[in-house]
Amino acid sequence: MAVIKTEDFIQSVADALQFISYYHPQDFVQAMHSAYLKEESKAAKDAMGQILINSKMSAYGKRPICQDTGMVCAFVKVGMEAKLDKTDRTVTELVNEGVRRAYLNSENPLRASMVSPPNGARKNTKDNTPAIVHIDLVKGDKIDVELAAKGGGSEFKSKFKVLNPSDSVVDWVLEMLPTMGAGWCPPGIIGIGIGGTAEKAMVLAKESLGGKIDMHEILERGPKTPLEELRVELYHKINALGIGAQGLGGLTTVLDVKINEYPTHAACKPVALIPNCAATRHVHFSLDGSGVAVLPYPKLEDWPEIAAQDQSNIRRVNLDTITQAEIESFKPGETLLLNGKLLTGRDAAHKRIVDMVKKGESLPVDLKGKFIYYVGPVDPVGDEVVGPAGPTTATRMDKFTDFMLNEVGIAGMVGKAERGEATVDAIKKRKAVYLMAVGGAAYLISKSIRQAKVVGFEDLGMEAIYEFEVEDMPVTVAVDSQGTSVHKTGPSEWKVKIENMNKTPEKV
Repeated sequence: MAVIKTEDFIQSVADALQFISYYHPQDFVQAMHSAYLKEESKAAKDAMGQILINSKMSAYGKRPICQDTGMVCAFVKVGMEAKLDKTDRTVTELVNEGVRRAYLNSENPLRASMVSPPNGARKNTKDNTPAIVHIDLVKGDKIDVELAAKGGGSEFKSKFKVLNPSDSVVDWVLEMLPTMGAGWCPPGIIGIGIGGTAEKAMVLAKESLGGKIDMHEILERGPKTPLEELRVELYHKINALGIGAQGLGGLTTVLDVKINEYPTHAACKPVALIPNCAATRHVHFSLDGSGVAVLPYPKLEDWPEIAAQDQSNIRRVNLDTITQAEIESFKPGETLLLNGKLLTGRDAAHKRIVDMVKKGESLPVDLKGKFIYYVGPVDPVGDEVVGPAGPTTATRMDKFTDFMLNEVGIAGMVGKAERGEATVDAIKKRKAVYLMAVGGAAYLISKSIRQAKVVGFEDLGMEAIYEFEVEDMPVTVAVDSQGTSVHKTGPSEWKVKIENMNKTPEKV
């Protein structure tokens, strides 16, 4: 019987969470690089290039890949012949202690995102606990742990439906993908669970995302099982949608499709879909009583060399002197380099701003004519002015945008993913603009921020209003002043292009 020290368990969890905060799995890096090399859409290729550069920078700097360092999900398989040396705490409590230790690490503090209760006060727990823990008793004398840090932008694009037994899983998935928008930061991995009950299907989908990316291997040798055939069919058909990296349109929307199955009732076919984003973070380790887990540390030379984008012909924009005429000259899909003062604000800040303006109260900072960046940065360490500071999903701010444009008077917004139809109409009516930064490039983006200070709502923590001084921060014009959205035009154009490519003799 293996005796495993509780301290080894806790420290292994803490070490693993630090590890996945800055190391992408190597199979993901290789798959992303392969997609980058074959991508023909300039906008999508540039986005994937930023993701790969960010990945390498995070590995070297040991700082988070993404500002959203995720909710911790743990699959713990306890061997029935394994024993913990102390039994004063449950396995879930030990996982939570490891989470607490990892997220409060002073050398690489991770952003705490968990709030409790989920409805009402929603107070941040400050240490990212509690984790979501799944425990299973299995044969053997080891404890196996699969840890993932799941960002909100991808986790809450999950879908579920109980299909009729004769319904097509492929048809349902292809129906769901376009409705997910770009907030899940493609290209990534789609996890699917088929069978069981409602909750079982969701767990199956989540657990599938811990598997190795092996689609390239299956494509080379050909599928050998019905499940592999289904994976390949979905892989090709999802990519044929043309959604592309960051939803800008392109050849690659998914790097792999993973599927787990379980028997189910004869009257139904439960199906769950959960995406993993471009900040894919997971690792597996085993404890056998010999000490803390040994993690699969990568070699830094394993990251590909990606040439930085040539910025010589890219328009530089001074946010401190920007004019309405300049805003109206921005073209859909154009790359800009932002300079000057950029204010930040997310969900909580927007709600407070709206409430204060409606009450006639003065705001802590003048927002008229300013640009708002939707971000909740990681705390800085050492000589950093700010920690990783990538964009959050702009769609969540849609409910506030008309008010922010017309009553508060902001000139533009920076975030990730698409905007809703009503918001696009409001942007067009106000002759404003929405700019997109690359989700999954948080550490790279933070290097464009030269100064940072809190100028309002300090009590909101990472959701406070910051004033960033940015230098050559790269963004894409996602909705221009005429209401043209690249998240609509890009995928539509590339879906047609892909259809035409597949009709050519070379592809037959």
